[in-house]
Amino acid sequence: MARTWIIILSFAVLGLTGCATEVIRKDTKDVVDLSGRWNDTDARMVAEEVVKGCTEGRWVGQFNKEKGRDPVVIVGTVTNRSQEHINSHVFIEDLEMALVNSGKVKFVAAKGERIDVRAERADQQENSSVETRAKLVQETGADYMLQGSLNSVKDETRGQYVIMFQVNLELVNLTTNEKVWIGQKKIKKVVKRPKYSM
Repeated sequence: MARTWIIILSFAVLGLTGCATEVIRKDTKDVVDLSGRWNDTDARMVAEEVVKGCTEGRWVGQFNKEKGRDPVVIVGTVTNRSQEHINSHVFIEDLEMALVNSGKVKFVAAKGERIDVRAERADQQENSSVETRAKLVQETGADYMLQGSLNSVKDETRGQYVIMFQVNLELVNLTTNEKVWIGQKKIKKVVKRPKYSM
């Protein structure tokens, strides 16, 4: 009888340890693709590559020549038209970081962010010394807006599917509505499902 209990306890312990959660820390730049869905690696990769193409476009040199300064850019809406639920704010933040880090353009805060900044500036007018408070009506206006869409196409058969993500971005002159640059990046993933899965 005691032997039976030892065997039962052994299986119980093995069962519990087999169900334990395992966490492995990874570098955020490592590619980890578990499902084939749009992920942080895709967002970062696309943002870096598209912004590089954008900031190396002819429009930058033409603007510098005409105005004698770097262009000022704001990121507008990036619409999710894919079949997946994607938090486009993560992608927009990657775009903003790539633009700022390019060193080829100046970058201004988006509409929602400006509300907080304006409230702080207004508060400073009443509560900060004249020497240290931010001046009113000194905001830098954007020359261009970067906007676009994230799309996907999926082809599926039993046991596997192919998904293609396509990001389309346009840089629009805010004065003239002229599109001065159009860029596109595609990512294709083949996902094979195991024959037997739990």
